[in-house]
Amino acid sequence: MDGLIFDTETLYQEAFLVAATAGGHDLPATVIQRTIGVPWARSRLMLLEHMGSNFPVDHYFTQVIGHFESLAATQLRLKPGVVELLDLLDRLAIPRCIATSSAHATVQSHLTVHRLTDRFHTVVGHGDYAASKPAPDPFLTAAKRLGVAPALCLALEDSHNGVRSASAAGMMTVMVPDLLGATPEIRSLCAGVVDDLHAVCALIQAASTSAIAG
Repeated sequence: MDGLIFDTETLYQEAFLVAATAGGHDLPATVIQRTIGVPWARSRLMLLEHMGSNFPVDHYFTQVIGHFESLAATQLRLKPGVVELLDLLDRLAIPRCIATSSAHATVQSHLTVHRLTDRFHTVVGHGDYAASKPAPDPFLTAAKRLGVAPALCLALEDSHNGVRSASAAGMMTVMVPDLLGATPEIRSLCAGVVDDLHAVCALIQAASTSAIAG
């Protein structure tokens, strides 16, 4: 969801920086960037490791969320190609699921803003699986709910941990980079790396046409 459907990763990065500045914390942008695609529980440990055990990490995170919500209230935008992709999936009768580390309340809030609540067959969010990305659990749970074998699923991801998770689940994985580019390791786990969701539409349309012709 974040960084793939919604242009939220830039907002989260800004919120992390603003909260650090407001709290007088010397938190480098490079450290903040390491939180991309990482659940808060793991990001929390990483921040404590870097900042020290006296860092008020929970208060800091509360401030981060407050700043993020303020930014999202006016700046929550869809990534290019989202609506076009959903329309194509509708025409081809392909079921789809959001598999995210975010809480269900956050997912529903974002979807509601852009009137997308009825465009997904199900949502897998925080609390629906045992282990978060990069473990395969979120995507395996999504496949189970859709009633589709993982090997027949196409997973779209923007983060490195997301790619690792989808690949570990045995899915065809396509990366659509947001703030993080594809490294050699990540490319080796992907069926492809494309610029945006418009390119994903083209891939799906081509595969559909080929299947019909065959």
